[in-house]
Amino acid sequence: MAVIIKYIVVRNGVEKMTFTTKKEADAYDKMLDIADNLYDFIETADIDLEEKQLEDIAFFLAENKTKVLSILKGVKSKSPPPAKNVAEEKGENSNPAKPSLAAKPKSGKKK
Repeated sequence: MAVIIKYIVVRNGVEKMTFTTKKEADAYDKMLDIADNLYDFIETADIDLEEKQLEDIAFFLAENKTKVLSILKGVKSKSPPPAKNVAEEKGENSNPAKPSLAAKPKSGKKK
């Protein structure tokens, strides 16, 4: 019998992703923390966004934090933005592990 160690990232009681190394699990958990913080920050803007759009933007920025930091520092990006894959264009969910930030309590601000 083999012993397999798995690291599971859990948010609000829901399993989001399973990893084979602690380093990968910690990195993903940190990315989710960043996405949560970005969600809260963007939500304070006077921009009319649907909740799903807000989640998608926060998650995208968190996933691409290195590129975003370069842009904010004024460094020009050498590579084009990531292209959407075929599943996304068809409306299929190509990333089922993408967390929903909607389970967080709202700050009380209505749009």
